[in-house]
Amino acid sequence: MAREKMRIDDDSLREQILSKADIKRARRQEKKLKKFGIRDESKMGKVERFFYLQQKKRRIKRKKRISRSLGGDIALFIVLALFGSFSAYPLIYTIFAAFKPLNELFIYPPRLFVQNPTLDNFTDLIMLMEESWVPFSRYFFNTIFITLAGTVGHVLIASMAAYPLAKHKFPGSKLLFALVVYSLMFAPQVTATPSYIIFSTIGLIDSPWAIIIPAFSSSLGLYLMKQFMSDIPMELIESAKIDGANEFQIYWRVVMPLVKPAWLTLIILLFQRLWNNDGGTYIYSEQLKPLSYALHQIVNAGVGRAGTASAVILIMMIVPISVFILSQTQIIETMAHSGMK
Repeated sequence: MAREKMRIDDDSLREQILSKADIKRARRQEKKLKKFGIRDESKMGKVERFFYLQQKKRRIKRKKRISRSLGGDIALFIVLALFGSFSAYPLIYTIFAAFKPLNELFIYPPRLFVQNPTLDNFTDLIMLMEESWVPFSRYFFNTIFITLAGTVGHVLIASMAAYPLAKHKFPGSKLLFALVVYSLMFAPQVTATPSYIIFSTIGLIDSPWAIIIPAFSSSLGLYLMKQFMSDIPMELIESAKIDGANEFQIYWRVVMPLVKPAWLTLIILLFQRLWNNDGGTYIYSEQLKPLSYALHQIVNAGVGRAGTASAVILIMMIVPISVFILSQTQIIETMAHSGMK
């Protein structure tokens, strides 16, 4: 009855003659809808509606405005500035400490800003690296190889494993994903001994692959990729199959572009972890050690190298922080979408 009554009301409205003011109001409303790209979702198919909602979400995110009073804006700015200053203080101190001479590094209480900036800390670091019997370029190459191989391999393996879990139903799929979720609770220290025994048995000790292979099997990447792929409509995949695409083509050309925030986040997180890896208990040869090991040896040399240690800390921070700043929106979007805190 309600639907029929609504139809009757609509028909009666069509027969009425609108005034000039109503016509102008209707035209303004129509222009506003076209401006924001709003369309009738009830007339769309599932695939078309999926892409429309994605575009709508991005537009709303760009155009969103929060209604607040001037006092509310000022109060919010003050609160965020206080918390931001506490968070940024260690980073700012580390940056200025790298340019402080030794006499300023040992001032108590410590000062945030440098009084007499100098580059002696970086000069001493370069001289120490030149005196090492293993070239600095060798340490740098080891770090680049471990970081790139581990990151690329993890993204590919995690995404390929997440695709069948998300878009194909097979016996044991729910159990496998539950095991992946439970594995997130285990700290790396818990699996350190079994991992060492396995790598020792297969002969990967004192090899960079002892660091790269565990990076391939990180369960965090599989979890994130599966959560994102689950939201892709099956109609999109079925339409690709009708067009003649095989499973790998669907995975690479259809699914992977749609889950770009997820694999970009994995690249950032794993890059930071592998960049700071010093080889641990797996690599013993000096020629196979990564850059972080060589720099940490300088840091642990004593009080006389406090300035050089400050320069080392700054160098180790620059690359991960730069990568994070360039892609921080992707991390926030991925964590919000997957439900992780």
